[in-house]
Amino acid sequence: MEELQEKSMHRESVTIEIPKERTKFEDLDPELQLAIRCAGDKKAEKMVALDLRQIASFTEFFVIASGSNQRQVQAIADEISEQLKKQLKRSPVRIEGYSAAEWVLLDYGDFIFHVFDKDAREFYDLERLWRDATRVELPDGI
Repeated sequence: MEELQEKSMHRESVTIEIPKERTKFEDLDPELQLAIRCAGDKKAEKMVALDLRQIASFTEFFVIASGSNQRQVQAIADEISEQLKKQLKRSPVRIEGYSAAEWVLLDYGDFIFHVFDKDAREFYDLERLWRDATRVELPDGI
């Protein structure tokens, strides 16, 4: 029994290294590019796109953006969902948090777009939680 306990206490640790390369905006699907542009058109602040393909299986990308108030958070979410439906015939699988507008989540399956107000974004800090994800290079002006 002691021998068994001793072996289990001395396990080797494994380190996973994730490359810090950046995903190019041009390599994204047209739906995701349009969603990012729509958020930019509505003056979304501090937009960050994360490539999760190497570290998650439930979606490929997260986009995180902020609005300065409840109306702007809703306007950003509205523009994304309206333009994707109008231009590309894509509707979100689900929308969460729209009425409170502290954190609106638009789930398109392949990507999830998060629109936060300032306080909720700081509180949940998704960039820190997903810090191992590869960042997407967003074009200037978005």
